Amino acid sequence: MVDQKTHERAELADGNTVCGGCGAVAAGTPPTWTCSVENGERRYFCDDCARENLRAIEGRLDSSWW
Repeated sequence: MVDQKTHERAELADGNTVCGGCGAVAAGTPPTWTCSVENGERRYFCDDCARENLRAIEGRLDSSWW
């Protein structure tokens, strides 16, 4: 198991996951969403946000740069 802090908005108490880009909510953690570790915190991005920012994600830019 990975021992990392989880971004406060990434995972809700009810087990749902929130997109760090647009705020979309999904049941559980969808396998197609992108997970990014920024400053030691996990952030999840939905398919649409990940697609729109693919070059920045591959360039390892934090989402604050997008």
